[in-house]
Amino acid sequence: MPDDPTIFRDRFAAGEALVGTFLKIAHTMPAEVIATAGFDFVVVDEEHAPFNRESTDRIILACRAYGIGALVRAPSPSADAILGVLDSGADGVLVPHVDSAAKAAEIVAAARYRGGARGFSPTTRAGRFGKAKMAEHMDDQDARATVIAMIEDASALDHLDEIMAVDGLDGVFIGRGDLTVALGAPNNQAPEVRDAVARISAAARAAGKIVCVMVNGALDTREMAALSATAFIVSSDQVMLRTAAEKTAADTRSALTN
Repeated sequence: MPDDPTIFRDRFAAGEALVGTFLKIAHTMPAEVIATAGFDFVVVDEEHAPFNRESTDRIILACRAYGIGALVRAPSPSADAILGVLDSGADGVLVPHVDSAAKAAEIVAAARYRGGARGFSPTTRAGRFGKAKMAEHMDDQDARATVIAMIEDASALDHLDEIMAVDGLDGVFIGRGDLTVALGAPNNQAPEVRDAVARISAAARAAGKIVCVMVNGALDTREMAALSATAFIVSSDQVMLRTAAEKTAADTRSALTN
């Protein structure tokens, strides 16, 4: 497939309905399989799974080969975590625990050359290993890098408008799991969590930011779409493997006993 470096960000920014999943297995093959299954993007989960620079790099390469969007959930909001995956050719980053406009501005700066503070090197996959001229590489990367702030802390709820106003921030991921814990709620359908989600969605919509969220089932997907979400993360490679394995084992045992 052709490798268009701006297509994922363009689709994301246009509010196209996009479906992705988390990758937790540090190998290229799950990404390759998922790319054949109709997903629009994957999110390499460096925050909660055992990835390193090399394994992430290989998975990004596999995604580019298959033409599926490759995002990385960074382990922290640090500039070096963002730089490394963008140099490897990722389409963008999800950055955890962004609870202020200052943090949002920092992650945008880490991902951008012009007007930002991204460390420069053209001799990477993103720079076609030195083939791209300096200005070409900078323009290409600034057009490609999708920056998504994860809103998942109670403290962020007091600064939503300021966060959404940060120029260059493409969208927000509503982290309902962490918000549930932070708010002391029993589950992500508790009234205080639903209220927080609605507030985040409304602030994003007012600022023209795209909303991304992890969903569980058709009803949840429809409800989040009604709140303006357009990018949906469903399950993970681990969960899909376990679910399919459990069903296969159960079906086979049932066939032997019935």
